Amino acid sequence: MQTINKFYLGLDMSKPYFDASLLAVINHQKQSMESARFTNDPAGIKLFNKWLKQYKVSFDEHSIVVLENTGIYHRLIWSYCAKNNLPIHIGNAAHIKWSFGIARGKSDKIDSQRLCQYAFKHYDELKATPALNPALLQLKDLMSSRSKLLSQLNSNKTYLKELKAVNDKQVQSTLEKAYQMAIAGLAKSIKDIEALIKNIITANEAFHHNYQLLQTVPGIGHLTAVYLICCTNNFAGKISGKQLACYAGVVPFEHSSGISVRGRTRVHKMANKDLKKLLHLSALSAIKYYPEFTHYYQRKKAEGKHSMSVLNAIRNKIVLRVIAVVNNKKAYVNNQNEAA
Repeated sequence: MQTINKFYLGLDMSKPYFDASLLAVINHQKQSMESARFTNDPAGIKLFNKWLKQYKVSFDEHSIVVLENTGIYHRLIWSYCAKNNLPIHIGNAAHIKWSFGIARGKSDKIDSQRLCQYAFKHYDELKATPALNPALLQLKDLMSSRSKLLSQLNSNKTYLKELKAVNDKQVQSTLEKAYQMAIAGLAKSIKDIEALIKNIITANEAFHHNYQLLQTVPGIGHLTAVYLICCTNNFAGKISGKQLACYAGVVPFEHSSGISVRGRTRVHKMANKDLKKLLHLSALSAIKYYPEFTHYYQRKKAEGKHSMSVLNAIRNKIVLRVIAVVNNKKAYVNNQNEAA
């Protein structure tokens, strides 16, 4: 009978280097955990590859690499795993941290060992993260850059507006001229980035198909559709409506305990705030332009519901429709209009 060996790796990523811990199960026997540190650059990745081969790690479904989502610092190792068919799970940092229970002491090596133990304990539950998509990463970077530039642009405009109330005309005129080129440059950069985003969406068939489907959902516009594609990896993980709604922070949860705590149901503070903001704008747009949501909002307000509670319910409805159109690969149809 063929013996299947398994390998569990935990990586603690940082900008200059990453710590790796390896736990091998050979002939159903756990081996001692091995740890090493590598630079987070192409040279370090080569040494990491040699280290894996030294311990005869199998590059197939019998191995798993677990690391926390660190933004951009894990991209090199993600690319390496994708090219070498080494399964990798990029997990939510908070979820992984809480699974450790009470943990005393901390260092990069210890964190990698804890991630290695996490991989061993939860191996059957972990889903491999889809392979690195260069077009998707470019789209994410462009959206992030747009957001940063827009923040700078609004900050400069707000600063000048506030000064206008206290400065004399001559000083204010001098400042506005000084900021004029910067504001114009930021506006042009934002416009150029938005053009690049549209080009990427149009050129990629998978992106463009979901982008068109998303825009059929009431309240979903260009920016929200692109952001949804970015934060869900173009819906590669087949997430459910409830999962996306929880991620966006629009699902109300019960808050009670025994007979002493009887709080109202409320959304959790842990959420993607940018997505939640976009969905809020989508809900306002849906109420204004789509009778289905206008009537719902008015009916719930007449029942005595708080306006924000009703808006949150509409955000939730929009998220469920988003997942429905993508999973069914069909444009949104308002059945109420059809019945009419």
